[in-house]
Amino acid sequence: MHARPTHPTLLVIAHGSRDPRHAATVSALCARVRALRPGLRVEVGYLDFNAPSVPRVLERLSAEGVRDVVALPLLLTRAFHAKSDIPSVLREAALRLPLLTIHQAEVLGPSSLLTAALERRLEEAGLRPGDRRSTGVVLASAGSSDPEAIAVIAETAREWRRTAHWCAVRPAFASAASPATGVLRTADAVRALRAEGVDRVAVAPYVIAPGFLPDRIAAGAREAGADILAPVLGPAPELARLLLRRYDESASARLDVPALVA
Repeated sequence: MHARPTHPTLLVIAHGSRDPRHAATVSALCARVRALRPGLRVEVGYLDFNAPSVPRVLERLSAEGVRDVVALPLLLTRAFHAKSDIPSVLREAALRLPLLTIHQAEVLGPSSLLTAALERRLEEAGLRPGDRRSTGVVLASAGSSDPEAIAVIAETAREWRRTAHWCAVRPAFASAASPATGVLRTADAVRALRAEGVDRVAVAPYVIAPGFLPDRIAAGAREAGADILAPVLGPAPELARLLLRRYDESASARLDVPALVA
């Protein structure tokens, strides 16, 4: 039997992917979180494709005597998974494991730490800080049909342009592009910036881990001739700090999952 921790265990909930780079990136990110806070127990559970599943991790934690868990969705926006899938999985687990209290944390975005991580990746890809005013950026996310998620991505693009002084920032989706709302595919967003007279175009993938949709973002950037393509956010130090911020917010609020049923 494990000793009961003095702080809630952090359960990072990732979507999962058939691409092995996805789980490897999630593991690297969680390792950075552990390094930042050595006394915190950090576990990972997946919704699909990878093991262990979220219910299996919660069952194991309960059997070990853990009584308090913060479940943190590894998601950048509140869309279907954050609003439906994850709450459903956690509610079912809470009913089966009555000794375990589960607090669902908020999704990661929006946050200035995310745009700081995007800027880090762009600089790693070769963009110089002095080039910002002559560079248009495509903020390329995986995509969603959820109106709230679409609005958040658009607002993130507007705010990032204002605070970082880019020439332009255009949101784009790898899937579910919606021209009616101004959200285009990556390649179309690059071309739109060119048509507006932007000299240098950079694509910044607003995704955490590699996989099918991030590969589609990269393909769109190459197809349209973007000048710079940044890597995914991955285990960026800013992202690790953001996970701990969301953990602390939820651990303090103590919003348990069964209460969401009411």
